[in-house]
Amino acid sequence: MTLSSLWQPFTLGGVELPHRLALAPMTRNRANPDGTPGDRAATYYGQRASLGLIITEGTQPSADGQGYPNTPGIYAPEHVEGWRKVADAVHAGGGLLFIQLMHAGRMSHPDNTPHQRQPVAPSAVSAIQDIATAAGPQKTPVPRELSPEDIETTIADFRHAAASAIAAGADGVEIHGANGYLLHQFLSPNSNHRTDSYGGSVENRSRFVFEVARAVADEIGADRVGIRLSPAMPLGGIDEGGAVSVREQYLHLVGELASLNLAYLHLHHVGNDELLRTLRQLWPTAVLVVRDGRTREQIADDIDAGLADIAPLGRFALANPDVVERLRTEAPLNEMDPATIYGGGNAGYIDYPVLARA
Repeated sequence: MTLSSLWQPFTLGGVELPHRLALAPMTRNRANPDGTPGDRAATYYGQRASLGLIITEGTQPSADGQGYPNTPGIYAPEHVEGWRKVADAVHAGGGLLFIQLMHAGRMSHPDNTPHQRQPVAPSAVSAIQDIATAAGPQKTPVPRELSPEDIETTIADFRHAAASAIAAGADGVEIHGANGYLLHQFLSPNSNHRTDSYGGSVENRSRFVFEVARAVADEIGADRVGIRLSPAMPLGGIDEGGAVSVREQYLHLVGELASLNLAYLHLHHVGNDELLRTLRQLWPTAVLVVRDGRTREQIADDIDAGLADIAPLGRFALANPDVVERLRTEAPLNEMDPATIYGGGNAGYIDYPVLARA
């Protein structure tokens, strides 16, 4: 097994990283009911600081942005205080902390939010998906269509959340534009039926994503901002059309975003390598690529092929706080326990064993 390219240092947004690994964002549903990350979150992220770039779980920029139970926020003073403990723990371990800003849009339920309001989305089109709530699985309701004024407010919420992340000591933020959530809903013709300047054409469907990214970059600096996209990802009832439609949408969007000179583009890749290569060529800074089902032996493949600069780890890092050391030394990996991924206590969160040291 040759993973030698993983151990080359890399400069991200002016900061030197020791290697090409990172922690991928993973929802864990263990925040306090008010959205404050608890003390265990500082332990969890601090345990994984050796991964260098630590991208957090999806974190709502507003009450409207919450999708699932017990996910963290970054819009209230108590959230800032909770995240400061996380930032301190990650920095103590030599890592960088990027808080992922995730507005769930229509992938929500009133029972999961502090204000119990109807979810919001580009259009009043339900995702028709099951979503976890305290009462058990429920169908996502029909969302309320965002008005032009609501869109301005939502962009301002992202700006405020980014400023709050920096106030908490984070090194940057990642904007979640993927996996069926609000920004992705604007990009997809089956969830965006708008007839104003935010719907219809490829250019119009891209507008909200670009305006969010521009506002966040203006607020905290482009070198502190990454963005995650997932071309053709069908999560959350999204259908972006065939390969031609997907290509047209993302060539335009990534070309527009490239002008902002953000710190990185994070792609959740689902199989079109030709499109991936083209997006890589369009992007002026770092590219991160995650592929579902990637084996240990394949972690460096996209770096070796020139398609990525950094390889974020999901389940391997979840189950192995010391995954960097294990990969360097070719040690065995812990297996992830699927039953403890979402919610619960310490089990499957902060109790995975590290390698025994002589």
